[in-house]
Parts: sequence; C-alpha cells; structure tokens
Amino acid sequence: DRQPSFLPDLHRYEEAWGIEDPRITRVDDEYLITYTGFSRGGPLVCLAATRDFHEFERRTVLMPPEDKDAALFPVRFGGRWGLVHRPASRAYDLGAHIWISWSPDLRHWGDHTIVINSRQGGPWDSRRVGLGPPPIPTADGWLVIFHGVKETVAGAIYRTGLALLDTEDPTRVKVRGDEWVFGPEESYEQIGDVHGVVFPTGFVMEPDGDAIRLYYGAADTCVAVAQASIGELLEYLYGHCVCRRPHRPGDYCDVAGTWVVQL
Repeated sequence: DRQPSFLPDLHRYEEAWGIEDPRITRVDDEYLITYTGFSRGGPLVCLAATRDFHEFERRTVLMPPEDKDAALFPVRFGGRWGLVHRPASRAYDLGAHIWISWSPDLRHWGDHTIVINSRQGGPWDSRRVGLGPPPIPTADGWLVIFHGVKETVAGAIYRTGLALLDTEDPTRVKVRGDEWVFGPEESYEQIGDVHGVVFPTGFVMEPDGDAIRLYYGAADTCVAVAQASIGELLEYLYGHCVCRRPHRPGDYCDVAGTWVVQL
C-alpha cells in the first residue's frame, strides 16, 4: 500500500499520541487486531477488527496503561478469550513480564497470570520481556516467540527467544529457551532510530505447515522479514531449556513453569 491502511484517530483519548505494534489474529471470518494506543495516560491495549483490511472497526480498549505487546489466541478456552500482554510499571524497577488474562466477552478481564517473567541479573531477557507475534499453534503446543531486553551502558539490546505453552492450558509453560535465537546483526538492525533492535510482531505460515515468514521491526526504522522452520525451532528449544537439561515432545519442565532466574 502506498498509504497506511489504519491511521490513529487523534481525537480519541486512547490514540491521542499515536498507535503502534499491531498483532493480527484470524478468528472465523474476521481479523482481530490488538495494537498499542498512546493515550495521554500512557500506552494501552486496543482492539480493532476487519474483514478486508480496507475498512476497520475500533472495538474497545482491552487493557489500561501501562500495557502493550498484546495478542489474542485464535481459539477460545472453555468459552473464554485468552489475551497475552505485557503490563509494566515505571514506579518500581521490578522488570516487566508476559501475562495471560481471560475474558468471556473481550470486555471484562480477570484471572491474570504471569507466564514468562523477565530474569534478574545479566541474561539477554533481564530487563523486560514481551510477546512477539501471536502464539503459533503446533502439534506440541503454542510456540511463543518473545522479545527480551537487556540494558547496557551503550543502550538497550532487543533480541528474540522461544517458549512453548500447553495446548489446552496456555498458562502452563512446557519449555522455555535459555538463549536468544534472533538478534540484531545486519546494519539496518543495528543502526536506526533505536539502535540494536529486532522486534517481531507478525508471521505467515507457509502451505507446508512448517516454514514461517517472521515480520519484524528493525532498529525502529524499517520492516524486515526472516524465515524459519517450526520443526527446527522446536528442536532447538527442547535442547536449550532454561533448566539446562534436554527435553522431548510432551515434557513439562519443572523450572520453565516457575519464576525463572538466571541459572
């Protein structure tokens, strides 16, 4: 498109200072878009819908400030919608973690649970973590591609890691990767408006059900695409869990599902 297809409505409180980071989930015959709106009270999570990407319907604000990095699951669990998101507080240096919240109607939310925490110390995901693209369904569970941030004296570095959630109960973490798998290497990822950033928010599954195209922001300056194999990502994840022990499909790591610290 020569022009943006979805522009902020600056007259709306939740979009007064702009919008960013849409994540698209197809549900039945429409696409549900969660995105960050920048209100005068801080960033919050908004919901819009479309069937053709030409006409959009703004639905509601899902989560108040400060919250972002949100996406819906493409299925309901026991009749409830699941939202992955990343609330944060600037008042305390406690890190920022990935949560799942539940709703019967996309308006009233509860049973909020942390599923992936930012680790303390010096790991690549020590400052904060946040969802990348919407959770990816696989035969082994929901594959989560998430970004992690480490603060250095030269600034923050954004890199990408993996986790696997249970198919029926995504609040159960089966495996969590210890190391990042995708980081800023190319010049357009290292130099830009914000140096040292790869920030994935979308994916397209190829017809073979294994190859995916991962769309990401590079250095907050351009949009780029990378390709990966679901099978290879899962194989790597099973061999590089935070517990430092190898796993097989069907395993539930007794460390990945707890409050993970650097081991």
